[in-house]
Amino acid sequence: MAELETPLATLLVADDDPAVRESLSRVLTREGYTVVLAPDGQAALERLQTGGIDLVLSDLKMPGLTGLELLPRAKAVAPDVDFIMLTAFGTVEEAVKAMKDGAADFLTKPFQRAQLIKVVRQALERRTLIAQNKALQQRLDALLSQGEGIGVSPAFRRMMTLVSQIADSSATVLIEGESGAGKELVARAVHKGSSRHKGPFVAVNCAALPETLLESELFGYEKGAFTGAAGRREGRFELADGGTLFLDEVGDLSPVTQPKILRVLQEGEFERVGGTKTIRVDVRIVTATNRDLAAMVREKRFREDLFYRLNVINVIVPPLRDHKEDIPVLAQHFLRIYAAKNNRKLQGFSDDALACLEAHSWPGNVRELENVVERAVVLAREGSQIGVSHLPENLAERSVMLERGAGHEPAASEHPGVPGLSDQVFKIRVGTPLAEVEQRLLEETLKLTKGNKTLTARLLGIDPKTVFRKLKAGEADDASDAGDDKPAS
Repeated sequence: MAELETPLATLLVADDDPAVRESLSRVLTREGYTVVLAPDGQAALERLQTGGIDLVLSDLKMPGLTGLELLPRAKAVAPDVDFIMLTAFGTVEEAVKAMKDGAADFLTKPFQRAQLIKVVRQALERRTLIAQNKALQQRLDALLSQGEGIGVSPAFRRMMTLVSQIADSSATVLIEGESGAGKELVARAVHKGSSRHKGPFVAVNCAALPETLLESELFGYEKGAFTGAAGRREGRFELADGGTLFLDEVGDLSPVTQPKILRVLQEGEFERVGGTKTIRVDVRIVTATNRDLAAMVREKRFREDLFYRLNVINVIVPPLRDHKEDIPVLAQHFLRIYAAKNNRKLQGFSDDALACLEAHSWPGNVRELENVVERAVVLAREGSQIGVSHLPENLAERSVMLERGAGHEPAASEHPGVPGLSDQVFKIRVGTPLAEVEQRLLEETLKLTKGNKTLTARLLGIDPKTVFRKLKAGEADDASDAGDDKPAS
Protein backbone atom coordinates (compact mmCIF):
# COMPACT_ATOMS: atom_id res chain seq x y z
CA MET A 1 0.00 0.00 0.00
CA ALA A 2 1.19 3.51 -0.70
CA GLU A 3 1.64 6.07 2.02
CA LEU A 4 0.90 9.42 0.48
CA GLU A 5 1.30 11.60 3.56
CA THR A 6 4.24 13.97 3.31
CA PRO A 7 7.13 12.87 5.53
CA LEU A 8 7.43 14.91 8.72
CA ALA A 9 9.43 18.08 8.19
CA THR A 10 10.39 21.19 10.14
CA LEU A 11 8.90 24.43 8.78
CA LEU A 12 10.01 27.95 9.64
CA VAL A 13 7.24 30.59 9.53
CA ALA A 14 8.45 34.22 9.37
CA ASP A 15 5.74 36.90 9.65
CA ASP A 16 5.47 40.08 11.67
CA ASP A 17 1.73 39.54 12.28
CA PRO A 18 1.26 37.36 15.41
CA ALA A 19 -2.21 36.27 14.29
CA VAL A 20 -0.88 34.98 10.97
CA ARG A 21 1.99 33.17 12.66
CA GLU A 22 -0.29 31.42 15.16
CA SER A 23 -2.86 30.56 12.48
CA LEU A 24 -0.23 29.01 10.21
CA SER A 25 1.27 27.16 13.17
CA ARG A 26 -2.09 25.56 14.05
CA VAL A 27 -2.79 24.46 10.49
CA LEU A 28 0.67 23.03 9.84
CA THR A 29 1.00 21.36 13.25
CA ARG A 30 -2.28 19.53 12.66
CA GLU A 31 -0.73 18.13 9.48
CA GLY A 32 2.13 16.62 11.49
CA TYR A 33 4.81 19.20 10.74
CA THR A 34 7.14 20.71 13.32
CA VAL A 35 6.69 24.50 13.16
CA VAL A 36 9.23 27.12 14.24
CA LEU A 37 8.08 30.76 14.42
CA ALA A 38 10.06 33.94 13.70
CA PRO A 39 8.64 37.47 14.18
CA ASP A 40 10.81 39.03 11.45
CA GLY A 41 13.38 38.35 8.75
CA GLN A 42 16.42 38.77 10.98
CA ALA A 43 15.12 36.25 13.53
CA ALA A 44 14.36 33.82 10.68
CA LEU A 45 17.91 34.18 9.32
CA GLU A 46 19.41 33.50 12.74
CA ARG A 47 17.26 30.39 13.15
CA LEU A 48 18.26 29.12 9.70
CA GLN A 49 21.92 29.37 10.67
CA THR A 50 21.38 26.73 13.38
CA GLY A 51 20.16 24.20 10.76
CA GLY A 52 17.38 21.63 10.79
CA ILE A 53 14.88 23.64 8.68
CA ASP A 54 13.28 21.96 5.65
CA LEU A 55 11.06 24.78 4.33
CA VAL A 56 10.52 28.49 4.99
CA LEU A 57 7.20 30.32 4.73
CA SER A 58 8.05 34.02 4.77
CA ASP A 59 5.95 37.15 4.56
CA LEU A 60 7.05 39.40 1.73
CA LYS A 61 6.63 42.64 3.67
CA MET A 62 8.30 42.73 7.09
CA PRO A 63 10.02 45.54 9.00
CA GLY A 64 13.78 45.45 8.93
CA LEU A 65 14.73 42.48 6.77
CA THR A 66 11.98 41.94 4.16
CA GLY A 67 11.15 38.61 2.56
CA LEU A 68 12.93 39.63 -0.65
CA GLU A 69 16.03 40.58 1.32
CA LEU A 70 15.85 37.44 3.48
CA LEU A 71 15.71 35.11 0.47
CA PRO A 72 19.28 35.57 -0.92
CA ARG A 73 20.83 35.67 2.55
CA ALA A 74 18.99 32.51 3.56
CA LYS A 75 20.08 30.75 0.36
CA ALA A 76 23.68 31.60 1.19
CA VAL A 77 23.26 30.00 4.61
CA ALA A 78 21.01 27.05 3.64
CA PRO A 79 20.98 26.64 -0.18
CA ASP A 80 18.86 23.48 -0.08
CA VAL A 81 16.00 25.05 1.89
CA ASP A 82 13.09 26.22 -0.27
CA PHE A 83 10.98 29.33 0.27
CA ILE A 84 7.24 29.95 -0.02
CA MET A 85 6.45 33.66 -0.07
CA LEU A 86 3.30 35.00 1.59
CA THR A 87 1.99 38.14 -0.04
CA ALA A 88 -1.01 40.42 -0.25
CA PHE A 89 -2.81 40.73 -3.57
CA GLY A 90 -1.16 44.03 -4.45
CA THR A 91 2.38 42.64 -4.26
CA VAL A 92 2.03 39.62 -6.56
CA GLU A 93 4.60 41.08 -8.97
CA GLU A 94 7.16 41.14 -6.17
CA ALA A 95 6.30 37.53 -5.31
CA VAL A 96 6.95 36.56 -8.93
CA LYS A 97 10.30 38.32 -8.70
CA ALA A 98 11.03 36.28 -5.58
CA MET A 99 10.39 33.08 -7.54
CA LYS A 100 12.86 34.23 -10.17
CA ASP A 101 15.35 34.77 -7.35
CA GLY A 102 14.89 31.21 -6.08
CA ALA A 103 11.59 30.94 -4.17
CA ALA A 104 9.68 27.71 -4.78
CA ASP A 105 6.18 29.26 -4.78
CA PHE A 106 4.02 32.01 -3.32
CA LEU A 107 0.61 32.32 -1.70
CA THR A 108 -1.65 35.35 -1.92
CA LYS A 109 -3.48 36.34 1.26
CA PRO A 110 -6.12 35.45 2.20
CA PHE A 111 -5.64 31.79 1.27
CA GLN A 112 -7.42 28.59 2.22
CA ARG A 113 -6.16 25.75 4.39
CA ALA A 114 -6.17 23.19 1.58
CA GLN A 115 -4.35 25.61 -0.69
CA LEU A 116 -1.66 26.12 1.94
CA ILE A 117 -1.18 22.40 2.58
CA LYS A 118 -1.02 21.62 -1.13
CA VAL A 119 1.71 24.21 -1.80
CA VAL A 120 3.72 23.04 1.24
CA ARG A 121 3.51 19.40 0.14
CA GLN A 122 4.60 20.24 -3.39
CA ALA A 123 7.58 22.26 -2.14
CA LEU A 124 8.70 19.45 0.17
CA GLU A 125 8.26 16.83 -2.56
CA ARG A 126 10.37 18.99 -4.90
CA ARG A 127 13.08 19.26 -2.23
CA THR A 128 13.05 15.47 -1.76
CA LEU A 129 13.35 14.86 -5.50
CA ILE A 130 16.27 17.27 -5.81
CA ALA A 131 18.01 15.55 -2.89
CA GLN A 132 17.44 12.13 -4.45
CA ASN A 133 18.83 13.25 -7.80
CA LYS A 134 21.87 14.78 -6.08
CA ALA A 135 22.45 11.51 -4.27
CA LEU A 136 22.25 9.61 -7.56
CA GLN A 137 24.68 12.04 -9.14
CA GLN A 138 27.10 11.63 -6.25
CA ARG A 139 26.97 7.84 -6.57
CA LEU A 140 27.54 8.15 -10.28
CA ASP A 141 30.47 10.54 -9.84
CA ALA A 142 32.02 8.17 -7.30
CA LEU A 143 31.79 5.25 -9.72
CA LEU A 144 33.24 7.24 -12.60
CA SER A 145 36.06 8.65 -10.48
CA GLN A 146 37.03 5.10 -9.52
CA GLY A 147 37.12 4.16 -13.19
CA GLU A 148 34.43 1.54 -12.69
CA GLY A 149 31.39 0.62 -14.73
CA ILE A 150 28.03 2.16 -13.96
CA GLY A 151 26.26 -0.10 -11.49
CA VAL A 152 25.80 -0.74 -7.78
CA SER A 153 23.70 -3.92 -7.70
CA PRO A 154 25.09 -7.22 -6.31
CA ALA A 155 24.84 -8.87 -9.75
CA PHE A 156 26.78 -6.05 -11.40
CA ARG A 157 29.40 -5.95 -8.65
CA ARG A 158 29.97 -9.72 -8.89
CA MET A 159 30.52 -9.40 -12.62
CA MET A 160 32.94 -6.49 -12.22
CA THR A 161 34.83 -8.36 -9.49
CA LEU A 162 35.36 -11.23 -11.95
CA VAL A 163 36.48 -8.75 -14.62
CA SER A 164 39.06 -7.24 -12.28
CA GLN A 165 40.37 -10.72 -11.45
CA ILE A 166 40.82 -11.80 -15.08
CA ALA A 167 41.80 -8.50 -16.68
CA ASP A 168 45.54 -8.67 -16.17
CA SER A 169 46.07 -12.03 -17.83
CA SER A 170 46.61 -13.29 -21.36
CA ALA A 171 43.63 -15.68 -21.37
CA THR A 172 40.92 -15.31 -24.00
CA VAL A 173 37.55 -14.16 -22.68
CA LEU A 174 34.07 -15.04 -23.92
CA ILE A 175 31.40 -12.55 -22.86
CA GLU A 176 27.82 -13.77 -23.11
CA GLY A 177 24.64 -11.77 -22.72
CA GLU A 178 21.56 -10.42 -24.43
CA SER A 179 21.74 -7.68 -27.06
CA GLY A 180 22.17 -4.27 -25.53
CA ALA A 181 23.26 -5.60 -22.13
CA GLY A 182 26.68 -3.93 -22.30
CA LYS A 183 29.03 -6.66 -23.52
CA GLU A 184 31.39 -4.23 -25.28
CA LEU A 185 31.65 -2.13 -22.12
CA VAL A 186 32.76 -5.26 -20.26
CA ALA A 187 35.30 -5.98 -22.99
CA ARG A 188 36.68 -2.47 -22.66
CA ALA A 189 36.88 -2.92 -18.88
CA VAL A 190 38.94 -6.10 -19.42
CA HIS A 191 41.31 -4.19 -21.70
CA LYS A 192 41.54 -1.20 -19.37
CA GLY A 193 42.42 -3.39 -16.40
CA SER A 194 45.12 -5.32 -18.25
CA SER A 195 48.80 -4.64 -18.81
CA ARG A 196 47.83 -3.94 -22.43
CA HIS A 197 45.78 -0.88 -21.51
CA LYS A 198 48.28 1.44 -23.23
CA GLY A 199 47.89 -0.56 -26.44
CA PRO A 200 45.00 -0.31 -28.91
CA PHE A 201 41.50 -1.64 -28.32
CA VAL A 202 40.09 -2.67 -31.70
CA ALA A 203 36.46 -3.76 -32.04
CA VAL A 204 34.89 -5.69 -34.92
CA ASN A 205 31.22 -6.58 -35.25
CA CYS A 206 31.27 -9.94 -36.99
CA ALA A 207 27.55 -9.81 -37.73
CA ALA A 208 27.73 -6.46 -39.50
CA LEU A 209 30.09 -7.56 -42.29
CA PRO A 210 29.60 -10.13 -45.07
CA GLU A 211 31.97 -13.11 -45.06
CA THR A 212 34.28 -11.89 -47.85
CA LEU A 213 34.59 -8.40 -46.41
CA LEU A 214 35.02 -9.67 -42.83
CA GLU A 215 38.07 -11.72 -43.77
CA SER A 216 39.81 -8.76 -45.41
CA GLU A 217 38.88 -6.56 -42.46
CA LEU A 218 40.39 -9.00 -39.98
CA PHE A 219 43.52 -10.03 -41.85
CA GLY A 220 44.06 -7.18 -44.30
CA TYR A 221 44.89 -7.64 -47.97
CA GLU A 222 47.64 -7.15 -50.55
CA LYS A 223 47.45 -5.00 -53.63
CA GLY A 224 45.51 -6.76 -56.41
CA ALA A 225 44.08 -9.40 -54.04
CA PHE A 226 40.64 -8.67 -55.49
CA THR A 227 38.92 -6.14 -57.69
CA GLY A 228 39.26 -2.73 -56.04
CA ALA A 229 42.30 -3.66 -53.95
CA ALA A 230 44.41 -0.76 -55.19
CA GLY A 231 46.99 -1.07 -52.44
CA ARG A 232 48.05 -2.97 -49.35
CA ARG A 233 45.87 -2.62 -46.25
CA GLU A 234 46.53 -3.77 -42.71
CA GLY A 235 43.82 -5.81 -41.02
CA ARG A 236 42.33 -5.48 -37.53
CA PHE A 237 44.69 -8.13 -36.11
CA GLU A 238 47.70 -6.02 -37.14
CA LEU A 239 46.07 -2.82 -35.87
CA ALA A 240 45.46 -4.48 -32.48
CA ASP A 241 49.06 -5.69 -32.12
CA GLY A 242 50.15 -5.13 -28.51
CA GLY A 243 46.58 -4.57 -27.42
CA THR A 244 43.15 -6.22 -27.46
CA LEU A 245 40.97 -7.34 -30.37
CA PHE A 246 37.27 -7.51 -29.51
CA LEU A 247 35.22 -9.76 -31.78
CA ASP A 248 31.56 -8.93 -31.15
CA GLU A 249 28.83 -11.37 -32.20
CA VAL A 250 31.41 -14.08 -32.71
CA GLY A 251 28.60 -16.62 -33.13
CA ASP A 252 28.03 -15.17 -36.61
CA LEU A 253 31.47 -16.20 -37.89
CA SER A 254 31.16 -18.33 -40.99
CA PRO A 255 32.57 -21.91 -41.17
CA VAL A 256 35.20 -20.55 -43.60
CA THR A 257 36.48 -17.82 -41.23
CA GLN A 258 36.39 -19.88 -38.02
CA PRO A 259 39.52 -22.01 -38.73
CA LYS A 260 41.49 -18.90 -39.69
CA ILE A 261 40.63 -17.31 -36.34
CA LEU A 262 41.64 -20.57 -34.64
CA ARG A 263 45.04 -20.47 -36.30
CA VAL A 264 45.74 -16.97 -35.00
CA LEU A 265 44.77 -18.10 -31.50
CA GLN A 266 47.00 -21.15 -31.64
CA GLU A 267 50.00 -19.85 -33.59
CA GLY A 268 49.72 -16.08 -33.32
CA GLU A 269 50.19 -15.72 -37.08
CA PHE A 270 48.26 -15.30 -40.36
CA GLU A 271 48.60 -14.11 -43.97
CA ARG A 272 46.85 -11.16 -45.55
CA VAL A 273 44.26 -11.91 -48.21
CA GLY A 274 46.16 -12.39 -51.48
CA GLY A 275 49.50 -12.52 -49.66
CA THR A 276 52.06 -15.23 -48.87
CA LYS A 277 54.07 -13.56 -46.13
CA THR A 278 53.33 -14.84 -42.63
CA ILE A 279 52.63 -12.05 -40.16
CA ARG A 280 53.00 -12.53 -36.41
CA VAL A 281 51.02 -10.48 -33.90
CA ASP A 282 50.73 -10.23 -30.13
CA VAL A 283 47.00 -9.77 -29.58
CA ARG A 284 44.66 -10.71 -26.77
CA ILE A 285 41.29 -11.93 -28.05
CA VAL A 286 38.08 -11.00 -26.26
CA THR A 287 34.84 -12.17 -27.86
CA ALA A 288 31.15 -11.66 -27.20
CA THR A 289 27.89 -13.24 -28.34
CA ASN A 290 24.17 -13.20 -27.63
CA ARG A 291 23.88 -16.77 -28.90
CA ASP A 292 24.25 -20.09 -27.09
CA LEU A 293 27.63 -21.17 -28.50
CA ALA A 294 27.58 -24.47 -26.60
CA ALA A 295 24.30 -25.38 -28.32
CA MET A 296 25.74 -24.29 -31.67
CA VAL A 297 28.69 -26.64 -31.07
CA ARG A 298 26.32 -29.52 -30.38
CA GLU A 299 24.46 -28.69 -33.59
CA LYS A 300 27.74 -28.63 -35.55
CA ARG A 301 27.25 -24.95 -36.44
CA PHE A 302 30.32 -23.76 -34.54
CA ARG A 303 33.72 -25.41 -34.29
CA GLU A 304 34.24 -27.19 -31.00
CA ASP A 305 37.99 -26.53 -30.90
CA LEU A 306 37.45 -22.82 -31.54
CA PHE A 307 34.77 -22.66 -28.85
CA TYR A 308 37.11 -24.08 -26.23
CA ARG A 309 39.89 -21.72 -27.29
CA LEU A 310 37.57 -18.73 -26.95
CA ASN A 311 35.87 -19.89 -23.77
CA VAL A 312 38.90 -20.04 -21.46
CA ILE A 313 37.20 -17.49 -19.21
CA ASN A 314 33.47 -16.93 -19.42
CA VAL A 315 31.76 -13.71 -18.28
CA ILE A 316 27.96 -13.53 -18.18
CA VAL A 317 26.47 -10.03 -18.49
CA PRO A 318 23.09 -10.04 -16.70
CA PRO A 319 20.07 -8.52 -18.47
CA LEU A 320 18.93 -5.21 -17.05
CA ARG A 321 15.74 -6.78 -15.64
CA ASP A 322 17.97 -8.83 -13.30
CA HIS A 323 19.72 -5.81 -11.78
CA LYS A 324 17.06 -3.11 -11.69
CA GLU A 325 18.81 -1.45 -8.75
CA ASP A 326 21.17 0.02 -11.35
CA ILE A 327 18.44 1.72 -13.38
CA PRO A 328 18.43 5.04 -11.43
CA VAL A 329 22.22 5.42 -11.66
CA LEU A 330 22.29 4.43 -15.34
CA ALA A 331 19.40 6.76 -16.14
CA GLN A 332 21.17 9.64 -14.39
CA HIS A 333 24.35 8.83 -16.32
CA PHE A 334 22.56 8.95 -19.67
CA LEU A 335 20.68 12.08 -18.61
CA ARG A 336 23.95 13.88 -17.99
CA ILE A 337 25.37 12.75 -21.34
CA TYR A 338 22.38 13.73 -23.48
CA ALA A 339 21.59 16.91 -21.58
CA ALA A 340 25.13 18.05 -22.38
CA LYS A 341 24.85 16.97 -26.03
CA ASN A 342 21.54 18.82 -26.44
CA ASN A 343 22.57 21.83 -24.32
CA ARG A 344 19.69 21.23 -21.89
CA LYS A 345 19.56 21.87 -18.16
CA LEU A 346 17.21 19.43 -16.40
CA GLN A 347 16.46 18.64 -12.76
CA GLY A 348 16.67 14.86 -12.95
CA PHE A 349 13.76 12.42 -12.81
CA SER A 350 10.49 12.55 -10.92
CA ASP A 351 9.72 9.69 -8.53
CA ASP A 352 6.96 8.50 -10.85
CA ALA A 353 9.30 8.47 -13.86
CA LEU A 354 11.93 6.45 -11.98
CA ALA A 355 9.26 4.03 -10.75
CA CYS A 356 8.08 3.65 -14.33
CA LEU A 357 11.63 2.93 -15.54
CA GLU A 358 12.15 0.36 -12.78
CA ALA A 359 8.83 -1.36 -13.60
CA HIS A 360 9.73 -1.94 -17.26
CA SER A 361 11.14 -5.33 -18.34
CA TRP A 362 13.74 -3.77 -20.71
CA PRO A 363 13.94 -6.35 -23.50
CA GLY A 364 16.49 -4.07 -25.18
CA ASN A 365 18.48 -3.81 -21.93
CA VAL A 366 20.84 -0.89 -21.28
CA ARG A 367 20.76 0.22 -24.91
CA GLU A 368 16.98 0.57 -24.74
CA LEU A 369 17.25 2.56 -21.49
CA GLU A 370 19.79 4.87 -23.11
CA ASN A 371 17.45 5.53 -26.04
CA VAL A 372 14.51 6.17 -23.71
CA VAL A 373 16.50 8.70 -21.68
CA GLU A 374 17.76 10.47 -24.81
CA ARG A 375 14.16 10.79 -26.02
CA ALA A 376 13.03 12.14 -22.65
CA VAL A 377 15.82 14.72 -22.58
CA VAL A 378 14.74 16.03 -25.98
CA LEU A 379 11.05 16.22 -24.99
CA ALA A 380 11.45 17.69 -21.50
CA ARG A 381 11.07 21.41 -20.98
CA GLU A 382 14.21 23.36 -20.12
CA GLY A 383 14.74 23.51 -16.36
CA SER A 384 12.09 20.90 -15.61
CA GLN A 385 12.20 17.30 -14.42
CA ILE A 386 11.75 14.28 -16.64
CA GLY A 387 8.31 12.90 -15.88
CA VAL A 388 6.16 10.00 -17.03
CA SER A 389 4.75 12.12 -19.88
CA HIS A 390 8.24 12.24 -21.44
CA LEU A 391 8.54 8.45 -21.60
CA PRO A 392 7.35 6.23 -24.47
CA GLU A 393 3.74 5.08 -24.29
CA ASN A 394 4.65 1.44 -23.69
CA LEU A 395 6.43 2.53 -20.48
CA ALA A 396 3.93 5.20 -19.44
CA GLU A 397 1.04 2.76 -19.67
CA ARG A 398 2.67 0.67 -16.93
CA SER A 399 3.18 3.67 -14.70
CA VAL A 400 1.46 3.67 -11.32
CA MET A 401 1.48 6.67 -9.02
CA LEU A 402 1.11 4.64 -5.87
CA GLU A 403 3.08 1.67 -4.62
CA ARG A 404 1.65 -1.70 -5.70
CA GLY A 405 2.22 -5.30 -4.78
CA ALA A 406 5.33 -6.73 -6.41
CA GLY A 407 4.66 -8.62 -9.59
CA HIS A 408 1.00 -7.57 -9.75
CA GLU A 409 -0.56 -7.77 -13.18
CA PRO A 410 -3.87 -6.01 -13.90
CA ALA A 411 -6.87 -8.31 -13.64
CA ALA A 412 -9.27 -8.51 -16.55
CA SER A 413 -11.95 -6.85 -14.45
CA GLU A 414 -9.84 -3.75 -13.80
CA HIS A 415 -10.54 -0.55 -15.65
CA PRO A 416 -8.78 -0.42 -19.02
CA GLY A 417 -6.04 2.17 -19.26
CA VAL A 418 -5.57 2.34 -15.48
CA PRO A 419 -3.26 -0.57 -14.49
CA GLY A 420 -3.80 -2.01 -11.04
CA LEU A 421 -6.55 0.44 -10.07
CA SER A 422 -8.07 -1.99 -7.61
CA ASP A 423 -4.80 -2.03 -5.62
CA GLN A 424 -4.51 1.74 -5.29
CA VAL A 425 -4.74 3.00 -1.70
CA PHE A 426 -4.01 6.28 0.03
CA LYS A 427 -4.22 7.01 3.71
CA ILE A 428 -6.00 9.84 5.50
CA ARG A 429 -6.29 10.73 9.13
CA VAL A 430 -9.53 10.05 10.99
CA GLY A 431 -11.31 13.36 11.30
CA THR A 432 -10.07 14.77 7.99
CA PRO A 433 -12.83 17.00 6.58
CA LEU A 434 -14.93 15.30 3.95
CA ALA A 435 -14.32 18.10 1.45
CA GLU A 436 -10.56 17.51 1.70
CA VAL A 437 -11.01 13.74 1.35
CA GLU A 438 -13.01 14.31 -1.84
CA GLN A 439 -10.41 16.71 -3.18
CA ARG A 440 -7.52 14.31 -2.51
CA LEU A 441 -9.42 11.39 -4.03
CA LEU A 442 -10.09 13.47 -7.12
CA GLU A 443 -6.42 14.51 -7.39
CA GLU A 444 -5.10 10.97 -6.97
CA THR A 445 -7.54 9.56 -9.53
CA LEU A 446 -6.53 12.28 -11.98
CA LYS A 447 -2.89 11.25 -11.48
CA LEU A 448 -3.71 7.62 -12.23
CA THR A 449 -5.60 8.56 -15.39
CA LYS A 450 -2.82 10.98 -16.40
CA GLY A 451 -5.23 13.93 -16.33
CA ASN A 452 -8.02 12.25 -18.29
CA LYS A 453 -11.05 14.00 -16.73
CA THR A 454 -13.63 11.89 -18.57
CA LEU A 455 -12.07 8.63 -17.38
CA THR A 456 -11.68 10.10 -13.89
CA ALA A 457 -15.41 10.88 -13.78
CA ARG A 458 -16.28 7.35 -14.92
CA LEU A 459 -14.05 5.76 -12.28
CA LEU A 460 -15.50 7.91 -9.52
CA GLY A 461 -19.07 7.42 -10.74
CA ILE A 462 -19.76 11.12 -11.19
CA ASP A 463 -20.65 13.38 -14.09
CA PRO A 464 -17.66 14.83 -16.00
CA LYS A 465 -19.09 18.29 -15.36
CA THR A 466 -18.66 17.65 -11.64
CA VAL A 467 -14.94 16.99 -12.14
CA PHE A 468 -14.52 20.25 -14.05
CA ARG A 469 -16.55 22.13 -11.44
CA LYS A 470 -14.56 20.77 -8.50
CA LEU A 471 -11.28 21.52 -10.23
CA LYS A 472 -12.39 25.04 -10.98
CA ALA A 473 -13.63 25.57 -7.45
CA GLY A 474 -10.37 24.09 -6.14
CA GLU A 475 -9.58 24.77 -2.58
CA ALA A 476 -12.60 27.03 -2.16
CA ASP A 477 -14.57 23.86 -1.29
CA ASP A 478 -12.57 23.74 1.96
CA ALA A 479 -13.31 27.32 2.98
CA SER A 480 -15.99 26.31 5.48
CA ASP A 481 -13.52 23.98 7.19
CA ALA A 482 -10.71 26.54 7.41
CA GLY A 483 -12.61 28.69 9.93
CA ASP A 484 -10.24 30.37 12.33
CA ASP A 485 -7.28 28.74 10.61
CA LYS A 486 -7.44 31.17 7.69
CA PRO A 487 -4.51 33.56 7.95
CA ALA A 488 -5.34 37.21 8.18
CA SER A 489 -4.53 39.49 5.29
